[in-house]
Amino acid sequence: MEPDSKAAEPGKGAPGEDTAGDGPVGDGAAGDGAAGESTAGGDAAGGGAKGAKKSSGKGGGLRESVLLVVSGVVVALLLHMFVIASFEIPSESMENTLQRGDRVVVNKLHGETERGDVVVFTGWRDEYTIKRVIAVGGDTVRCCDAQGRITVNGVPLDEKPYLHPDDFPSGDKFEKVVPKGRLWVMGDHRSASADSRAHEKQEGEGTISEDQVIGRAFAIYWPFSRATVLSTPDTLARTFTNTR
Repeated sequence: MEPDSKAAEPGKGAPGEDTAGDGPVGDGAAGDGAAGESTAGGDAAGGGAKGAKKSSGKGGGLRESVLLVVSGVVVALLLHMFVIASFEIPSESMENTLQRGDRVVVNKLHGETERGDVVVFTGWRDEYTIKRVIAVGGDTVRCCDAQGRITVNGVPLDEKPYLHPDDFPSGDKFEKVVPKGRLWVMGDHRSASADSRAHEKQEGEGTISEDQVIGRAFAIYWPFSRATVLSTPDTLARTFTNTR
């Protein structure tokens, strides 16, 4: 996250944001002269004090503005490091949920990964990858049943809410018991996604470790025309019996 560009000009923003008694008069000439001298001296002193206050006020306002900007930058950096991150979608593998060029906000403090979560993780080639979690540790995931549906622990999935409308659950048959601490992930555009199915011969037999997950994508923020919150589909939010 980047600080607001206006906050980078503390010198300009500070002024707008934050931004004498008479002596006794005598009857004689000496008294008059004393009065005149006293008055003149009082004016000079008062003017000097007033100028000092103005100078001090400007300097204090500038320091406060600079402090606010620096604090904002530090907070933004800490949030980016430990709480949230931004990622750009590089391919069509998650269409139509996510399209190439979309930018998503990722929650790094997402807690336990659940079925249906769209997660960013360090992929099979040590690259940032984004897929949907279909099964978690202890689940048995299989393709396909008599109706061509993927099942998790024998329960068929209704994937219409997120599956690409011109695609199908899977062209490859598989059956996998997901090891503890690992996840089975797939793209929403199955025929265009190199996901768990394409990496079954590698370590983990296609699954990824929960430790590889950077966070859960919870919103599209760019382009504005596609801005939306990414919710977990009910079909995958249901409770499936497993040994997790």
